Amino acid sequence: MQPSTEFVPHPFDATAWENIEPLMQALIARPVSTKADLERWLLDRSELDAACSESQATLYINMTCDTDDQAAQQAYVRFIEHVAPKIKPLSFELDRRLVELEKAVGGLDADRYGVLLRGTRTEVELFREENVALQTELAKLGQRFEQISGAMTVQFEGREQTLPMMSRYQENTDRALRESAWRAVAERRLQNADEMEDIYDQMIALRDQIARNAGHANFVGYAFKEKHRFDYGPEHCRAFHDACEKVVMPLIRDLDRRRAASLKIDQLRPWDLSVDVKGRAPLRPFEGGRELVSKCLDTFDRLDPRLSSMLKTMGDGSEKRGCREGASLDLDSRKGKAPGGYQYNRDRVRKPFIFMNAAGLQRDVVTMLHEAGHAFHSMLAAHDPMVTYRHSPIEFAEVASMSMELLTLPHWGPAAGRDPICKDEETLARATRQQLERSVTILPWIATIDAFQHWAYSNPKHTRDERAAFWISLDERFGNAVSWDGIESVRRRLWQRQLHLYTHAFYYIEYGIAQIGALGLWLLGQEKGEKAAVEHYIKGLSLGGAKPLPELFKAAGLPFDFGPEIVKRIADRVAKELDKLPE
Repeated sequence: MQPSTEFVPHPFDATAWENIEPLMQALIARPVSTKADLERWLLDRSELDAACSESQATLYINMTCDTDDQAAQQAYVRFIEHVAPKIKPLSFELDRRLVELEKAVGGLDADRYGVLLRGTRTEVELFREENVALQTELAKLGQRFEQISGAMTVQFEGREQTLPMMSRYQENTDRALRESAWRAVAERRLQNADEMEDIYDQMIALRDQIARNAGHANFVGYAFKEKHRFDYGPEHCRAFHDACEKVVMPLIRDLDRRRAASLKIDQLRPWDLSVDVKGRAPLRPFEGGRELVSKCLDTFDRLDPRLSSMLKTMGDGSEKRGCREGASLDLDSRKGKAPGGYQYNRDRVRKPFIFMNAAGLQRDVVTMLHEAGHAFHSMLAAHDPMVTYRHSPIEFAEVASMSMELLTLPHWGPAAGRDPICKDEETLARATRQQLERSVTILPWIATIDAFQHWAYSNPKHTRDERAAFWISLDERFGNAVSWDGIESVRRRLWQRQLHLYTHAFYYIEYGIAQIGALGLWLLGQEKGEKAAVEHYIKGLSLGGAKPLPELFKAAGLPFDFGPEIVKRIADRVAKELDKLPE
């Protein structure tokens, strides 16, 4: 897609400060006297922001695709140490100038620019120059976390395996093998547990200082403003926690009891939560990224050809490592690859990139469908000339991804001449049960991570023992009914596996809000037909971030509500659907 303006040269190397600074200074100095002048100024700034964002995206992608590549690691470090800290103060100057210019020209159209101006005013309010260096330190600590995580492997069954690869053993019907695999991973994590504690301690202290520098009592209030949570507050989060405890946990406890009975064991252990209760072999729907893409393309094509046509533009799933090879997909797990999965939009070329660690599991299919939803969002919003509006609040961005996990469900099964995710109706029933259970049982985990962060940042001077004690209290409140006898040291540090705590502070309640939204679209599809649900989906995503959060939900046919009544309605409906499915 062509750039929005000619202000930024094309091509343009935005990894070099000497290229960026003259353009930022030109925007700061440019005379603006009319609304038309200001709108042109906004477009030019948007193009520069997109170029800078894309440079960082490319460096991050290359760094995470190969954490052993020292050149890629160093390039990323150079950017976050020597370029990003210089961009931030001038970006603040541009934000401040926008606020001043908007007043001077008599105001811009509120319907078009209201979301942008509200966010910009907040950024101006929060910015402190002394925080730039602290944010750089946080970025470096985050990179250290990912390097440690990416290097974790275990020797198991005679070969070196990554931790994502090891997860497949948790579906094995041999209980002794499951336990052995689980313990091998747990012991490997414990080797770096103290260093992970050190990193988190430093992050909490840095984030607390950033908040205090900006005039907040702690990081909680700061984080809500920083993340532009204009439409809900901590009290709504606490209501969500309570709803999960009172409405969802009874369902989970019932599922746990049924699981233990089906497995004919008195007490579930952590390695009993993923195995098939009937002793059937684990679902292995694909081998390698190419086959994964093929199956997802078929699924999307049956749901709506507009979706499959977008995914086709990203490639066939052949293994590539980062943007240096022009890739849009890097899917297979391998040694030296950072953990997790993500979709990252390259803002100037307006093309998404999907990263994941596929190991042939059913949940890898779900991850691919999920990240494809993010990519659809990026592509459907790519038309907007304002880079800010090509992104949406995370609470809605995750609706885009989570909805694809649910709306595609009817199309996972076999079809003549196609490449289905599930080879027969029995497999489809198993996969559907897994997905529906996960869609609602994930809610208490989200509540756990969110409540953990509220406590940690409200009590930034806490000790590690206090942190472990609070974590265990949350696990008692929201966790599965499993026995931790003899492995208490693992339980007290389970939070370390959640990378968001390190790299995206306070980013997790968004998943709960979005999951409720995605389940809402699933219900809409059941009640009004999937075509209606997909139309709402595409309509909502096409708005990008140009409207406030409640309006984005409304466009998608959803209420913006994640309180007790909505959670109960969803939990009851999922329980009803699960009762229809064989175990």
